[in-house]
Amino acid sequence: QVQLVESGGGLVQAGGSLRLSCAASGSIFSINTMGWYRQAPGKQRELVARITWGGSTNYADSVKGRFTISRDIAKNTVYLQMNSLKPEDTAVYYCEARVSTQYVAEYDYWGQGTQVTVSS
Repeated sequence: QVQLVESGGGLVQAGGSLRLSCAASGSIFSINTMGWYRQAPGKQRELVARITWGGSTNYADSVKGRFTISRDIAKNTVYLQMNSLKPEDTAVYYCEARVSTQYVAEYDYWGQGTQVTVSS
């Protein structure tokens, strides 16, 4: 079993910054990718940013240039630095990890979600 623990969400004014973190633990053989998704009220969940463990990244167009995803390989942790936040960034942010274990070649795990609220 793999667990993802998220932190860093909160309330911030428009134009402000937050940094989210997500630490993966458990019976992980290797991490393929980790990423951040978000879901706003009444909206479908969408990919925000993703990083391979080799370091390749991709971003949603709506956050490109404002958000930066990074990882600490030694800590099995991914970060999302969010700058220039906008009210439309308000959502529950979910960490996702695609991992290999001794039992499964590739499997997706999800964090519990952390609320990000951006006020006008």
